[in-house]
Parts: sequence; C-alpha cells; structure tokens
Amino acid sequence: MLSDVSTPQDLDDRFRAAITALGAPAQRRALGEPLPGGAPLTGAQALALFDAQLTSRLLDLAGRWLRSFGEGYYTIGSAGHEGNAAVAAALRPTDPALLHYRSGAFYCLRAAQAAGAFPAGPAVPDPAGPAALIPDPRSPGDDGADAALDAGTPDTEGVTATRAADPDADPSDPGAASSDSGVASSDSGVASSDSGVARSGTGADPSAPGEGPSDPGAGPSGAAADADVEIGSGEATSTSTEAPPVDGGRAPGGSLRAGAGAEVGAEAEAGSLPAGAGVAVDAAGSATAGVPELPLPDPDDAYAAAARDVLRGMVASAEEPIAGGRHKVFGRADLAVVPTTSTIASHLPRAVGMGLALERLRRNGRRPDGDAPWPPDAIVVCSFGDASVNHASATAAFNTAGWYDHTGLRIPVLFVCEDNGLGISVRSPRGWVAATLRARPGIRYFAADGTDVAEAYRVAGEAAAWVRRHRRPAVLHLSTVRLMGHAGADAETAYRSPTEIAADVARDPLLATARRLVEAGYATGEELLARYDERGWQIRRLAEEVLDEPKLASPVDVVAELAPRRPVRISRAVADAGTRAAGPAAGARAEAFGGRLPELAGSLTLAQNINAALADGMLDHPGMAVFGEDVAAKGGVYGVTKGLRDRFGAARVFDTLLDETSILGLALGAGVAGMLPVPEIQYLAYLHNAEDQIRGEAATMRFFSRGAFRNPMVVRVAGLAYQEGFGGHFHNDNSVAVLRDVPGLVVAVPARPDDAAPMLRTCLAAAAVDGAVSVFLEPIALYHTRDLYTDGDGEWLAEYAEPGAWAARHVPIGRARVYGVGSAEDLTIITFGNGVRMSLRAAATLADEGIGSRVVDLRWLAPLPVADIIREASATGRVLVVDETRRSGGVGEGVIAALVDGGYVGTARRVAGLDSFVPLGPAARQVLVSEEAITQGARTLLAR
Repeated sequence: MLSDVSTPQDLDDRFRAAITALGAPAQRRALGEPLPGGAPLTGAQALALFDAQLTSRLLDLAGRWLRSFGEGYYTIGSAGHEGNAAVAAALRPTDPALLHYRSGAFYCLRAAQAAGAFPAGPAVPDPAGPAALIPDPRSPGDDGADAALDAGTPDTEGVTATRAADPDADPSDPGAASSDSGVASSDSGVASSDSGVARSGTGADPSAPGEGPSDPGAGPSGAAADADVEIGSGEATSTSTEAPPVDGGRAPGGSLRAGAGAEVGAEAEAGSLPAGAGVAVDAAGSATAGVPELPLPDPDDAYAAAARDVLRGMVASAEEPIAGGRHKVFGRADLAVVPTTSTIASHLPRAVGMGLALERLRRNGRRPDGDAPWPPDAIVVCSFGDASVNHASATAAFNTAGWYDHTGLRIPVLFVCEDNGLGISVRSPRGWVAATLRARPGIRYFAADGTDVAEAYRVAGEAAAWVRRHRRPAVLHLSTVRLMGHAGADAETAYRSPTEIAADVARDPLLATARRLVEAGYATGEELLARYDERGWQIRRLAEEVLDEPKLASPVDVVAELAPRRPVRISRAVADAGTRAAGPAAGARAEAFGGRLPELAGSLTLAQNINAALADGMLDHPGMAVFGEDVAAKGGVYGVTKGLRDRFGAARVFDTLLDETSILGLALGAGVAGMLPVPEIQYLAYLHNAEDQIRGEAATMRFFSRGAFRNPMVVRVAGLAYQEGFGGHFHNDNSVAVLRDVPGLVVAVPARPDDAAPMLRTCLAAAAVDGAVSVFLEPIALYHTRDLYTDGDGEWLAEYAEPGAWAARHVPIGRARVYGVGSAEDLTIITFGNGVRMSLRAAATLADEGIGSRVVDLRWLAPLPVADIIREASATGRVLVVDETRRSGGVGEGVIAALVDGGYVGTARRVAGLDSFVPLGPAARQVLVSEEAITQGARTLLAR
C-alpha cells in the first residue's frame, strides 16, 4: 500500500503505477517531430530531457541506498527539481554554470550537450525578423545593440518579462503557472511558442537544421544477462529482465521488453493490430502501422558518465572528477560547471563578478584561447533555492547586478531560483519569492512551471536569449516541488501534512514528462518504464563499481590542491617581470609614469611604494584590475591608489558600490574568468562583514576543484590600529584571527616601505603562477610615516627598487626579516606591522642599557615563517613576542605554538593587546601595545 510520505520506495511505487497506467498512444509520432500544441521541443529533445530527469531521480534513490549501509555520505537530492534539465537545454554547454545542490538533472543534461547527445531542434525564424533570433554560438553577439545600451539608449527592445497569466499569482502555487503562462513579445529573441524556438543550447551548428546526433537513447536493446540478481533486501528476482534496485535494496517491478514488434502493412485496419500496436506518423503525414519500440539507453552514454561523476562524489571517491573525494559537488571544467560548496547563496556574488568580467573581456576582444576561458558571448547561469533569496549574499548579488545595470554597465547573468516553497522545514510565505524577485531593479523577471519541461524550456530559452542579446541580468523563477524531503535524515511529517506531500507527488516532474511523451505519441508507458529500469540497472552497477575506488588516504592526499606553493616559479616570475620592465616594456613604463619613474623619486613612504608597485603590476599583468570603494577618482581614503585610474583607465581602476560582499564577489568572478583582481577593502573591520567570501568561496576553489578552477586575487586591506587623531573600532581594528584560520590563505603584512613593493610583487606573482589568494594587510598608521627614532631622521622611508633589482630583492612567501640592534645576542623580539617600528625603538632604548636585540619582522602571518622563528629564537634563548593583535586568538599564540612544536627550550614571554575592541581617542592606549610595554617586557624576561 502506498504511504503518505515520499520515501524512496513510495516514490518508486507511485511512479511505476502511474507510468504503467499511461498505456499506449493511439498514434505513434516520429521522434524528430515537434510536440503537438506548439511546444518548442521535438520528441527526441523531450526524450533526452526525460533521460536526464530519470538519471537524476535514480541517482537520488542510489544516494539513499548507499547511505543505508554506510557507504554513501550525501543524500540531498534533486527529486522534484528535475525541471532544471530544461534550463540546461536552453543554454549552451559553454555557458559557465554555478549550480544549486538540487541540480542533478541540469548536470546530466549538460553532460549530454557537451557530448553532442542532445538533439538539435529546427531553427524557426521569428516573425520579428532575423535580428530576433538567438545568435549563433560562434558569433560574438549584437555589439550594436550593446553599444546603444551602454550609451544610455532606453531599453525598448527585448522580451517583456515572462510572468504567470495572473500577475498576482504565486508561481510556487501548483495551479499558478500554466503551460502557456509565458508572454513572448515579437522581438523577444526567440520564436513564438506555437512555431518552435531557435535554440542556443544544442551544442550543434544551428545553421545546419536537421544535423545532429540521433536519438540520445540509442543503444543495444534486449534483456539483461540470464542470471538471478541478489538485491539489498535479501530477495532475488526470478527473471533476467527485472532491473536491480537503487532504493534501499528493493527491486522495482516491471520488465524490459526485448526485440521488435510485428510490421503491419499500410492497409491493415487498426482494429486488427496486435495488442500494444500503434500507428507511426511521419513528417509527410503517412501512417505506418506496427509495434515501434524505443531503444534502451546505451550503457556508456553521456548520462551514465554524468551518473558516475555524481556517484563518485556520494561515496567520496578519490577519482571523482572535480573535488576528488573532498566534497560532493556538481562541477567539471570541460562542462563549464564551476563547483559551489555552499548550500545557500554565497556563490551568487561570484556569479555577478563572472558576468562583469566576461563582458569586459568580450569588449576587450580577448578570446578563450587567451586569458578568458569561455566564448565572448557566453552568459553566466547561477541557480539557488527559494529560501536563499532572503540571505544577505543573495541580496548583495541582486543589488550589485541591478546597481551596475542602472549605471549602464552590462552583466550577462541569469539567476535561476528553484522554488519548492521550503527552506528545509521553513515555508517561504506565499507570494513572497515572486514579489521579492520582481521588485529587484535592473533585473528582468521570468517565471515558469518547473514541472512542465516544455514550458520550462521555452521560458528558459527566452530568458537566456534576452540575457545573451542585451548582456543584462535576468532571473528565472522556476516553480518546483520537493520529493523525499530535504535529505535522507529529514522527517517530512514533522512539518508537512500528508495532503501537502501528496500534492507535490502529484506534480512529479518526471511523471509529467513521461505523460507528455506518451500523450504526444512518442512512446508507450511500458517503453518508458523499461527505460527507467534499464537506467536503474546501469546506476546500480555504477554504484557498485565506484564503491571499490580508492578514497583519500593520507593528509598529503587531502591537502595536495589546497594551496600549492611553487616558490622557484614565483621567484622566476618576479625576475621575468623585472626583465620586461627594464627591457621591452621600458618605454611603455616610462610613459605610464609620465617620465617620473618611482626609482628616481628618492625616498618614498609605505603608501608611495605600494602605489608604484600597483602601477608596475598593472603594466605587467594586462588582466589586472584594481577596484573598491573610493579607489578611482579619489585615489583611496589614504591616497594609496592615487593616479592609477588616470594611467590605466576606468575599465581597470574603478569604484564599486559600498558593499564588501559584492567587492569580493566581483573579485571571485573576475579571477575564475581569467583576470587578476586586486580589490581593496577600505578598513579591516569592514572585511568581517564579508569574510565568508574569502573563507568559504575564494580559499576553497582550488581545494574543491583539484586545481581545475582557481580564483587568483590579492585583497588589499587597510587595517590595524595606532592612527593618531582618528580612531574608533571601525578604523582601528586589530582582529586578524579569522584570516589566519583560513586554510591556504596567504596573509602578508608589510611594515617597511622597502618590503611593501617586493611583497606585493610576490603576491601578484603567486596569484598568476599558482592561483593563490592573498590578503595584503597594510598598516594604516605606517602609510605616511617618515621617521623612526627622531623627528626628521627619515629612517622609515625607502627608495623604490629599479626593475633590474627586483629579482635580488625578492621576498618569498613565509620568510621573515631580521634587524640586529646592538650585539643582537641577548634577546629576540618577534613581531610584525606596527610592532616592528615600536620594537626597533624599544631595542634602541635597550641597547643604551647594554642589551643587544634582534628584531624579527614576521612579514607573513600565514604561513608563518616557522624556520626563521625557530632559528632566531634559538640564537638568544630569550624570546619576547610583541603582538599588536589580542591575547586571545592573536598572532602571538601561533608564534608560541610554533616555538613549542619546534622544540624551542628557552624562555618566552608575550606582550599583546588586551581582549578588547579599540576605543576612541587616547583611551586606545590603554588596550594596545606600547613601546614602554615592550621595553618593560624585555627587562622582565631578562631578569628571570
């Protein structure tokens, strides 16, 4: 008896019962013919979508089966969301995609597209004329239209936003969106729904109608091997034609038919045909009686390959193609699927950044065989759940996309909200998601019923065409259902009634597609059930195969792709940059600096050295861009980026809106698109508003893609305390623990002007060579400092190195700098940032007392220069750690731990900031480290 809960067994039972009841069509239709009623799909395309959907469904069942005996580690599935296969079909396999965790069918269909297994549809001209057709995948797009848009021309072209027939209807309501709910204007860029659609996502040449792969399911037919099959429940099938189970060991019912039916002459009467026979109607209208049968899936087709990818992720196989057993994600470089690891919306800001970067690269004429990995007219697709519209990251992404659109900058990104009405157990209020998405300024709204593949394909095609043509953002609101709960451990009955669950089961998108295929005459229910069974057998076999694959078995295996360090290559890259700047690029460099080269300007401050290094970086890295709040016209709050926009133009040095999440998201997208972004966060305290963009997104990219994707960047942050005459917590933040806790992140803190430029060059080279993510933390109080010991001594200034000296002055990641004061034999002071200047002054005072010190500037807070720490500490046997951050979670804790782990046996003491926020004005001196505290700490240590 069927239950009121959508368990794997129940869902399988319901599907079997319903599909068996479909029977056979009165007339058979050729797969190459369009669906009746003007739906924009051929039978072959609809069947390919069904294959993607059923593969995804069976993977969900396989995940539960694997978990039932402790061999599967992931049970969040895509059941109910399989309509996203139609979204994939409406796009091109070269459109980069950042996918929601319920995107199994999208992934399977994308794999089929890339393999050429998704059939091409006929290119049907739109009544509006050739300009309304979706562009050829090989053409760069409508630059004329783009130019007009960028010039401020009102956007009077393009589709009207597709919405439900009732403008106030909630698309998450099962009855809200009918199959004809979309509105396609005559200039929408797609053919109207009663004439087919000029598709962009076939992967085939649209100029050759009819050319393309045959039925994607073509493959050997016939029965399975003549052996009994043992199944998970301990039962066994008694025939060879039943497919083994994937849902907890229970064998699905039904059987696979073998062989062809009897051919019947054209003169045969329908009433005399054998049971199950139909009438095939070809394009000319001629009818042929017979018992046609769909071929069974090829066991090695693209859907099986996609299923193997997903199964490997479920069992944490080291051979999984994207994360290599580190996480279960949808991702593959050759499918242009960029892995996302969050279950919420933290990948949306990256999608906006990718869209902005793609458009800049397109306008600069850069091709995918150069720095840009995708075609110039590609668009970005980004999917997420309905509950995520409430997340701050989603709000930031929508706002940024709309903000840039309002300013005239193009961002070709298609957001896809898959709305099943629930965020785990919390309902999205009726109408809220639609109202929220419709209200986003600058983002075109489309809506479709995601349980109807024909409608979803049509509306997704309209949305994708609009974004591709106008290079502007849009959102597709896809109504879906949730089947089998949020995940394997989810007890739906705790928060959903049997009536609600049954309503979702009744809208099962897999059954809806099967019904469409049978009613249109392309298949019988029995044939589709056989297809389901055969694919189930394939996935069971694949699941058993991947169980035997190796797992990550050592720490080295796990961290191999975390953050590769290739110091020799980085050193060579710095030297090569110097050679270019002194040789072939010398003329361009002189012109960029207006004839006033920085190495000829005499002694410079920390800020001036950083400014010159940024300019040299821009000259050497054509893909480098500097951006953030106030960095362009103003030149930054502290003048560090002054003059860069005038030298390199507004396309490479630009102001952003005031939102750190969006600033970092732009950098994330630009990095993965092939640029070298250098975003600025105006103050360290502001970084904490958006730190997950570094922790959860930037630092994880290489780790969860085995290096197939990377997002190189150097995040410049003005920070730390000690600003005189200007303060308060938000401008004097000394909290860096969150940065040191991020695996693989490089954290640089230049204190001296002559270190700042070399360290910045190292970070830029590491980004270019290894895809490294660095935070370049610049001490605000030292930006314009000129003196060290006495007023006017100028000893905190330094000359900028000429290019020929860059190699010799290279500062490798993780190497400290040591200053000897006096004999340097009595005490080792280990510090960084503002502590370097204070410690040198304190060391001078101690030298007058006959105490010799060596001051160690860490320079790198992650990774710490452990070897240098141990060596310099052991040289004196007395260590004073001067930590301007806090005692709890501060840098000093890491230094002391490194000493202990390294076997240091001398004495050690800390001088650190108090566990307090930095107050305003003179009160700050009560909680921060001072020169007097350093001097007294040294005396106390030496007195032991």
